[in-house]
Amino acid sequence: MAHRILVAEDEGLAAMAIEDELLSHGYEVVLAPDGQAAMELAARQPPDLLLTDLRMPRLDGAGLIRALRAARPDLPVVVMTGYAPAGGQDAFRREGEAPVSLFSKPLDMDAVLAELRRLLPG
Repeated sequence: MAHRILVAEDEGLAAMAIEDELLSHGYEVVLAPDGQAAMELAARQPPDLLLTDLRMPRLDGAGLIRALRAARPDLPVVVMTGYAPAGGQDAFRREGEAPVSLFSKPLDMDAVLAELRRLLPG
């Protein structure tokens, strides 16, 4: 069974490019145009991993991570951003939660795919 990745990205062309790349590597992809839509989709189709932008309308990436990890602290998260936060990847992690991977935009998809393979073995 393919791993389900929830992609929260408000830039349509970027979202489609990421979706195409993930599909071509055998992942199931659920696209959300913002954090609020991602929350709603995650409730219906629980993801194996969250791949999220930081700056989005309605609910930003940090809020989305906090909300999803309230129920699933072990949810693997990959953040993609053009704006690296102070504290880097630890800025999104609370005690007892799985680490967060952080990638700068434009994405190096080979590096992102390698991280997905590490986070979602098998």
